[in-house]
Amino acid sequence: MNEILIECSPGISGDMLLAAFYDLGVPKIIFEKPLIKLGLRNFFSLSFCESKSFTLRGVKAEVNILKNNKKKKWKDIKKLIFSGLLDKELESMIIKVFELLAIAEGKVHGVHPDEVHFHEIASIDSLVDVIGVCAAIHYLKPKNIFCNAPNLGKGFINSEHGKIPIPSPVVLELITNSKINICSDYSINEELSTPTGISLLLTLVNVFGSPSEFSINSYGIGIGHKNLPFPNLLRVLKINLPEYKKNYSKNSQVFEEISIQEAWIDDHSSEEIAFFVELMRQEGVLDISYKAINMKKNRIGFSLIAIVPIEREAYFRQLWFQYTNTIGIRERRQGRWTLPRREGQCVTSLGKIKCKEITKSNGEKIIKPEYDEVMNLQKKYRKTAIEVRNIISNTMKDFKPFKDLD
Repeated sequence: MNEILIECSPGISGDMLLAAFYDLGVPKIIFEKPLIKLGLRNFFSLSFCESKSFTLRGVKAEVNILKNNKKKKWKDIKKLIFSGLLDKELESMIIKVFELLAIAEGKVHGVHPDEVHFHEIASIDSLVDVIGVCAAIHYLKPKNIFCNAPNLGKGFINSEHGKIPIPSPVVLELITNSKINICSDYSINEELSTPTGISLLLTLVNVFGSPSEFSINSYGIGIGHKNLPFPNLLRVLKINLPEYKKNYSKNSQVFEEISIQEAWIDDHSSEEIAFFVELMRQEGVLDISYKAINMKKNRIGFSLIAIVPIEREAYFRQLWFQYTNTIGIRERRQGRWTLPRREGQCVTSLGKIKCKEITKSNGEKIIKPEYDEVMNLQKKYRKTAIEVRNIISNTMKDFKPFKDLD
């Protein structure tokens, strides 16, 4: 299955994404079909044309408004989307993008999201951009979507609320407390990333950063409508991860690159260390451990070691500095081999039990009950862990998988 890499260069907007996906090979009908289902056929026309920016080719998207769209509240737009009988996965994507915009606009203007009147949602061109891009993702079905840090630009823009600074209040609200990294080119007095573009990234992208290694299958280039002092391009790449990172056989071991982050901390209590370790686990660290150590001036401290996905190194690095008193962490990359494993459940005489299924290199399958399940059953039936595990092992029926674990 292909992955998608979005290259924001310099920034991001809905129409540039739409054009790049079209250039990548997404048929025009894919963008239009959900819009027609929503009864918007007579409100717009969508066209794509070859264009250039500083002699570099690409595609430009043009949305022509055929009828004036009466400004509506977010709750009205939401009702419209739910009435379209769209595929549930696509519908969910679209709602999430607009919900982010509505919440941000509501926060900026001090009103409830449902009561928000604003350009980003109510205009037909924004509806075309958001729904079209979501439809493209639904059509391509990438396993992962990667994206680099978008550029926000600087200066001021004119809006219906008057002259406002860049990043706009809505963009500022969207990126605050989000997992997205951003950058600013202070030589450009332009808005380079729009609220619609940022909302699309926050909803669709699951890895902010580029994989360390990949090959390129194909790509599409979207050209923006602004004239900048450099090429105004956005590229969408269909990529493949290296062969050794793919699990071609259900019995084959899988190699992956990981990042090791560690620090020694001597000015935190054991409760504070326990909180940080649990936070890291909730945020998706691959594993983390800690132990007491003797540090300088004979103080008792803690050695913490975390294994994190390389695509999220920067995010976890931020957590170290935000939630501990450490003034530095050590970081290195290593490789690891893992056996294929799946989460699922088995029916036993004690009920349905959550388990993991591990497949060894010779094809042998080992099913292990989750620790929390065993502990809860111990309390419920007043039995030892060994007794509970023996009952599960002896009465276990077919394993029903939920998902593969990477």
